[in-house]
Amino acid sequence: QVQLVESGGGLVQPGGSLRLSCAASGSIPDLYVMGWYRQAPGKQRELVALITSGGTTNYADSVKGRFSISRDNGKNTVYLQMNSLKPEDTAVYYCNLRNSVIGYRYDYWGQGTQVTVSS
Repeated sequence: QVQLVESGGGLVQPGGSLRLSCAASGSIPDLYVMGWYRQAPGKQRELVALITSGGTTNYADSVKGRFSISRDNGKNTVYLQMNSLKPEDTAVYYCNLRNSVIGYRYDYWGQGTQVTVSS
């Protein structure tokens, strides 16, 4: 099993910044992709950003230019730097780890951390 622990969420004013962290522990696979998803009440969970072991990143159009994902492979940790936050960014943000070992693809999820953007 893999456990994911998120931190860094909170209340911030529009235009402000937050940095989310997600640390993985347990039976961590040799190869994995980590990312961030978010879900607002009544809406479907959506991909925010992901990063591969090779450093390739992918962002939702709504956050491009504002958010930045990074990864510390040595610490099995992924970060999401969120700048120029907007009220529509308000959601529960979930950390995801995908086992990339061939034949063992599986997704693990954190409990989520609340991000609220409001004045």
